[in-house]
Amino acid sequence: MAIPKLILISLVFLSFSFSWAAPAPSYQSLLQCLTKTIGSAKGSSIVIPPSNLNYKSVLVARAHNARFNRPTTPKPAAIITPLEPAHVSAAVNCSQTVGFQIRTRSGGHDYEGLSYVSDKPFIMIDMFNLRDISINMADESAWVGAGATLGQLYHNIFSKSPVHGFPAGVCPTVGAGGHISGGGYGTLIRKFGVSTDHVVDAKIVDANGKILDRKGMGEDYFWAIRGGGGGSFGVILAFKVKLVRVPKTVTVFRVERSLEEKGTDIAFKWQTVAATTDTNLFTRMLLQPVKIKNTPSVRITIMGLFLGDANGLVALLNKDFPELGLKKQNCTEMRWIDSVLWWANYEIGTSPKVLLDTSNKDATKFVKRKSDYVQKPIPIKSLESLWKVMMENGEVGLTCNSYGGKMNQIKETETAFAHRAGNLYKIQYSLSWDHPSKKTDDTNLNQARTVHKFMTPFVSKNPRRAYMNYRDIDIGTAKTWSYAEGKSYGTSYFAGNYDRLVTIKTKVDPKNIFRNEQSIPTRK
Repeated sequence: MAIPKLILISLVFLSFSFSWAAPAPSYQSLLQCLTKTIGSAKGSSIVIPPSNLNYKSVLVARAHNARFNRPTTPKPAAIITPLEPAHVSAAVNCSQTVGFQIRTRSGGHDYEGLSYVSDKPFIMIDMFNLRDISINMADESAWVGAGATLGQLYHNIFSKSPVHGFPAGVCPTVGAGGHISGGGYGTLIRKFGVSTDHVVDAKIVDANGKILDRKGMGEDYFWAIRGGGGGSFGVILAFKVKLVRVPKTVTVFRVERSLEEKGTDIAFKWQTVAATTDTNLFTRMLLQPVKIKNTPSVRITIMGLFLGDANGLVALLNKDFPELGLKKQNCTEMRWIDSVLWWANYEIGTSPKVLLDTSNKDATKFVKRKSDYVQKPIPIKSLESLWKVMMENGEVGLTCNSYGGKMNQIKETETAFAHRAGNLYKIQYSLSWDHPSKKTDDTNLNQARTVHKFMTPFVSKNPRRAYMNYRDIDIGTAKTWSYAEGKSYGTSYFAGNYDRLVTIKTKVDPKNIFRNEQSIPTRK
């Protein structure tokens, strides 16, 4: 019996439709490899191709820079969402078999999107499911999954003890894997150092797909992933960290001054005090372009955390920094966990349970960040020139974070994180905007570069240092991953530790499987 013409046309159309919707052969090869390695049910359950209805929501859930979340942004051929370490091993091995590059994302706060964007065919391993946190109060330690957030870690510690904490960042949705492997900076830095100083063990999947702990990887490998970033050396599964003890009562404060209120003098004096005052005090200075009665100006804000009560804080700053005029009414006493919420801009009295929320509720902004280290106070006349540049480039704010204290006691070579003694403070140059146009991008990026360029005479030199967790591709990028290319950014991020990192990279990943535009190269 002849097939009616209409039905025949429909069958041909359906045939073309199914052919068009079928996954690319490389994706099919990846899926076949994974299902062969870990089983068909598990393989299918952890692989999310672009045709999957959940693909977009998973991709954007932890993409915290809208500049790298446009329709034209290259997307992964598949998102791998491992449920156990063996799945990560399979993903590493199968990606090599098929020919995909690997990008690994723990929290998605990479400012240049390198954890979830590549211009080559790639898969993204999203570590969100590997977020277990195990607290052992007997030895005051914790195993922290790479996909856990800092907020989850802080909350879990608090649930066991209100007088323990961990020295890490102020943004609760940052992923532990990337944060700790890149150094890990926060308000406890002057008392306890950076996050990586408290890592005592780790688990990683290497270029051969093997799961290694500290003993298995050896001390060189272990040294490299403490400050050298995990993305160059493998896929971090978890870190074991030592907790620190904090007092029952801590104190926070915030004081704002305009230029008319001797703001310039306050800014200058802060530079001479921040790194030398009592190690129980961390301070941050915010320099923000503002308009006062429609006239461009700069606002100076001094805020801080004191590991003690308000009376002790006021007495300390009246001695070391009387120009600030801090009074007890400027201060708020609280538990350490509540100070975590305060620094994250939650209202006082907010329940710590909010730290368990990993959702990206606020609209993701377009952002650019840059960084510097200051080793000598910037003179008053130069600060006045900076104010002028900031007023002319009115979107760039500077966040200045105090160093000194414990950081002066740890050798630059102790871990791969090299920014230790000799630094008064670190600067983060910050811009955030909402408009998606390229013109707006260009304008704001140019402003960031202009202010950064102006600061050249006043910051560290040879190399001009930068903080790797404030990723900035303006410093330099790799295309062939030569030693010279890597040095353009490697010495800024790692100073004298760059050479040792290259040597270790060459040993543990000779084929340069784990790479991105600013990864450690092999020695060729």
